[in-house]
Amino acid sequence: MSAQTDDIDRIMSVMECAFPPEYGEAWNRRQVVDALIVGNCRYGLIGEDGTNDLQPGTKTAGFFMGRSILDEEELLLFAIAPQYRRRGLAHQLLSTFIEQSRTNGMARIFLEMRRDNPAGYLYAAHGFTEIGVRPAYYRTSAGNRIDAISQELILND
Repeated sequence: MSAQTDDIDRIMSVMECAFPPEYGEAWNRRQVVDALIVGNCRYGLIGEDGTNDLQPGTKTAGFFMGRSILDEEELLLFAIAPQYRRRGLAHQLLSTFIEQSRTNGMARIFLEMRRDNPAGYLYAAHGFTEIGVRPAYYRTSAGNRIDAISQELILND
């Protein structure tokens, strides 16, 4: 379990700095561990140099977590640490997630994000399209309500 524990530490190091606290989107360590125990969840990491096979001492720039059910996958979490943004790492990591989903026989990928999430541009660039809105779904720490946007990417046309 050592490698997985190290990877969870890496995920948490990015989680702690990548998600703005006012939205309450970051998961805690227990949520991450519990999701990975279930067995239908997977994750991927990317290092500051763009590698996906992180060696000890390599700084973690980002991660994804996904959950599959039958031939559908949901992108649960996706983050790049602020100091590594605008280097193409998010595109590379999302491409890896999409390609792995395709290789695993998934027909589509779903994700949900708050309306004002700047990652919306990244998802659109990779072919995700809006399929629904959950009005006032998210609540900020200040009590403001923000719509959730549901998106999908069809993998096998």
